[in-house]
Amino acid sequence: MQAVPHSTIHGAMNLATPRSGNPHGERPQAADAAQLTARTAEVSAALARVLPANAILTGREQTQPYECDGLTAFRVLPMIVVLPENEAQLAATLRTCHSLRVPVVARGAGTGLSGGALPHRAGVTVSLAKFNKILKVDPLSCTAVVQCGVRNLAISEAAAPFGLYYAPDPSSQIACTIGGNVAENSGGVHCLKYGLTLHNVLRVRGLTAAGEPVEFGSEALDVPGLDLLAIVIGSEGMLAVTIDVTVKLVPRPELARCMLASFATVEAAGEAVANVIAQGIVPAGLELMDRRMTEVAENFVHAGYDLTAAAILLCESDGAPEEVEEEIAAMRRVLTESGATRIEVSRDEAQRLKFWSGRKNAFPASGGISPDYMCMDSTIPRRSLARMLLAIEGMEIKYGLRCVNVFHAGDGNLHPLILFDASDPDQFRRCELFGAEILEESLRLGGTVTGEHGVGVEKLNSMCVQFSPAERDRFLAVKRAFDAEELLNPGKVIPTLQRCAEYGKMHVHRGMLPFPEIPRF
Repeated sequence: MQAVPHSTIHGAMNLATPRSGNPHGERPQAADAAQLTARTAEVSAALARVLPANAILTGREQTQPYECDGLTAFRVLPMIVVLPENEAQLAATLRTCHSLRVPVVARGAGTGLSGGALPHRAGVTVSLAKFNKILKVDPLSCTAVVQCGVRNLAISEAAAPFGLYYAPDPSSQIACTIGGNVAENSGGVHCLKYGLTLHNVLRVRGLTAAGEPVEFGSEALDVPGLDLLAIVIGSEGMLAVTIDVTVKLVPRPELARCMLASFATVEAAGEAVANVIAQGIVPAGLELMDRRMTEVAENFVHAGYDLTAAAILLCESDGAPEEVEEEIAAMRRVLTESGATRIEVSRDEAQRLKFWSGRKNAFPASGGISPDYMCMDSTIPRRSLARMLLAIEGMEIKYGLRCVNVFHAGDGNLHPLILFDASDPDQFRRCELFGAEILEESLRLGGTVTGEHGVGVEKLNSMCVQFSPAERDRFLAVKRAFDAEELLNPGKVIPTLQRCAEYGKMHVHRGMLPFPEIPRF
């Protein structure tokens, strides 16, 4: 039996945030327990007037399962959890909370990796698990209308009889929901060719913080008024609560083949990625794994990886058989010219799935070599992949921790996994610093501090580094346009000026003090 991590911790923790989890700046040990108890009773009574009794959870044993999402290093016990069964109950919940000025955090499957569904200690967590119906599959228009709690993979399963599927495929697709995918703008190993959630959604219907209906996008070719679909997708539950989503479905390709390419150096593998795209080739998937990650995955699933290579690429082509053969030949030529030491193409569908099984199981496989790991998520230009891998090697020496690397190389989305033991406070501290440096190195290379996992509470400090106070004010202005009281998912994504000032005291970026306009004493 393979070992698994006893505490899988995803992403760089905020250095200014207590490890126990308190992103809202509160001090539970000094809080007025009586006041919180009274507030719980007040809000519960109000909710009881609009919801059935079994839809309201208040006891610790009932609410504790909702204390965190996939970012398990942060835990906050919600004041109340509600489980509405339909749109009317959800709207009534939001209206009630809005009238009492109660923060609301919407939650899907809880698989998010940035703390986006972390509860508010004085707020209501709204579980959307019961919104799990597929309302319509239309093979003529190649669309489906699904409620927010429908699993990502369930959409493809429902569309399969029509020869269709939903293209975005995050590694958690067996569990994650379409509502969560909309919140984070999720991708997956095939997003290079087929796009992120944003590119595969036509319409999002939801409710505002006040419980009023709102719709983004359209099932038609155009929308009346402003098209705000791109604002709500990736907004991490800060603008509206999603009810249902109209997604695009694509025909299942006639053929798909996966190519494994080995390289003697990580630099050569990184350059090969840039060379493939530079030749105008857009594979269905283009992933990179370094030697250590390859060994871990191979021991876990026996995918047939080359364990002598410093790095391997998984390149997939799909479409009509003639198209696939032509593209495979073109990629083989580019990869050979880029220094590939070995190339193997899947013989059949079973071997193709076997090749991908190692990549899909990269995270759980890491549990076999470390008690814990921290999964990073940033994005850099493709041409900088090799530089980033070399930089991470230097950070391993600097912080005395190992790191295994698996990248969505085709679009520059990085997922380094820092290995550590969470029971050792010093290792945890070094891991935090390691993660923060990866994010800031991504910025130096011209990238961003996030890719598909969102900001949540995980990267609040890094937002201080990437964006100026004026830019963050504009983000906040957009939120207030939809949620003037700032009740939906507060304390996430957009850091306060005070937080950034505090982080700036211990942070020097490129040799310069950040935010020089802030008075320093």
